[in-house]
Amino acid sequence: MLDDLNQLESEGLAALDTAADAGALEAWRITYLGSKGRLKGAMSGMKDVPKEQKGAVGKRANEVKAALELAFEAKKAAIGTGGRASGPALDITEPGLVESRHVGRSHIITRVIDELTEVFGRMGFAVAEGPELEDDEHNFIKLNIPPEHPARDPIDNFYVDDPEKVTTPRMLRSQTSTVQIRTMEDAVAKGWGPPIKIVSPGRVYRPDTVDATHSFMFHQIEGLYIDRGVTMIDLKTTLFQFARAYFGPDADIRLRPSFFPFTEPSAELDMMIALKPGAEPAWIELGGCGMVDPAVLEVCGIDPEVWTGFAFGFGIERIAMGRYGIPDIRMLFENDVRFLAQL
Repeated sequence: MLDDLNQLESEGLAALDTAADAGALEAWRITYLGSKGRLKGAMSGMKDVPKEQKGAVGKRANEVKAALELAFEAKKAAIGTGGRASGPALDITEPGLVESRHVGRSHIITRVIDELTEVFGRMGFAVAEGPELEDDEHNFIKLNIPPEHPARDPIDNFYVDDPEKVTTPRMLRSQTSTVQIRTMEDAVAKGWGPPIKIVSPGRVYRPDTVDATHSFMFHQIEGLYIDRGVTMIDLKTTLFQFARAYFGPDADIRLRPSFFPFTEPSAELDMMIALKPGAEPAWIELGGCGMVDPAVLEVCGIDPEVWTGFAFGFGIERIAMGRYGIPDIRMLFENDVRFLAQL
């Protein structure tokens, strides 16, 4: 193969000397340097070279390639036309290309996440992230969810480890509240928090039956604010400001009393939404919220006698459906280009 490479270099340089114009130079480039040219063909023979000779042959192949390319550039400069005939050159050895008429764009879920983090960013919330593969301790125990709570039933979660055999089983997180726990733990460990003010968007997993409003994988955005003297008034003000900044000044929203193990008191945030054009608006639940339970603060190493805070969690798909009038959550994951082109 070394002889073949030496011969290729000699013949290539000799042929290049005879190229007198741009057309001849382009023909030479295609013959020797094109994607199906002689140099590429010679390179393909490397697979047949004995292992002990590959180093020497590979080095020589690179030297030949560099010599031909350098000579080509010099000849191109000498001819003074860029080495190509007038107009764009066509390399007939290249596969055919079809010009796309479609302009790419972010998926609607990605766009909504960016929009939400931008709105909360203007309120001073930083963005935090956490693992999707979680453990039972962060997903349940430190969120004040006791062992007998129905939310921990294996039939309602995607466990990786058998919870009957492992003390702290791993699982696909069922809520992004796990990021709140990790953020508070990290703040205490590093000695810089509170105050803490973060939002954490991300995927969560629950074995729900798929229908127009439910999926086994969906997205949430959680918010957490810990500081001195934080009250329910701060939570209500934040949520109302968010809703009217994102959905418009006429957004019709309400808070309903509710219960969550990790917040006390707790509430549900509902919004009047018409999911179909011309349909009557109805109250749609966007998510839950409340004041962080003192037990949750304490287990993370934060003194609840000094610090208070609120937390909230929204379903991103439901926000997207309300913002863009999407009637069925399944449309967000079917990747139908006709649907995606509308948004």
